[in-house]
Amino acid sequence: MRIAGECRRLGVRVSATSVRNLLRRHRLGPTPRRSGPTWSQFLRAQAAGTLACDFFTVETIGLTRLYVLFFVELDRRRVQLAGITAHPTGQWVTQAARNLLMDLDGRGHHFRLLIRDRDAKFTAAFDTVFTAARIQIAKIPPRAPRANAFAERWVRTVRVECLDWLLIRNPRHLHRVLDRYLEHYNTARPHRSLDLSAPVATTPSPPATLAQIRHVQRDDILGGLIHEYRHAA
Repeated sequence: MRIAGECRRLGVRVSATSVRNLLRRHRLGPTPRRSGPTWSQFLRAQAAGTLACDFFTVETIGLTRLYVLFFVELDRRRVQLAGITAHPTGQWVTQAARNLLMDLDGRGHHFRLLIRDRDAKFTAAFDTVFTAARIQIAKIPPRAPRANAFAERWVRTVRVECLDWLLIRNPRHLHRVLDRYLEHYNTARPHRSLDLSAPVATTPSPPATLAQIRHVQRDDILGGLIHEYRHAA
């Protein structure tokens, strides 16, 4: 019907049945786009240039609650630690956002969208930091954590693989632990969504010989909580 209508605007009278028969004869589908990205490719294209942020809490052995602010780059799953504090005021969160944009090493202009929840700690000043860098703010619906699924999934990962197995003494200790875990997560941990590569691209190892495979060295991370493997020198 759409094609028949376009033809009519050009002064060509043709029935919808005739258009359908012609399309079938030439094996053409009804969609105007004959080729294009798949749904998976479309989602990956949207992920490029998108950040997500959130808080999670950690209880110390002294029963002090610490708040951790982090950001996730959705396309490569790279995680940035923005700050740790026991008192997450709006001013502190805003300054952490400024520090993050400076730490992106000139990559800030590659991001177009920031996904966040409606936590009161994210003030208007926080949003202004990103809008000034031409990054649009997308607030998820209330009580809908799945709308920020990438951030929520990373919170589960860092708890299951790291924090659930350690006793945290103070903010400095937590910072050291998360810095070391993030170094592993961003540079060495295989990710299924990235074809088993790490978020930060590294030079692939050359093909190993049988002798090299027999001599693999294990590096213990965080006292042996996590292991990394490499060819022995």
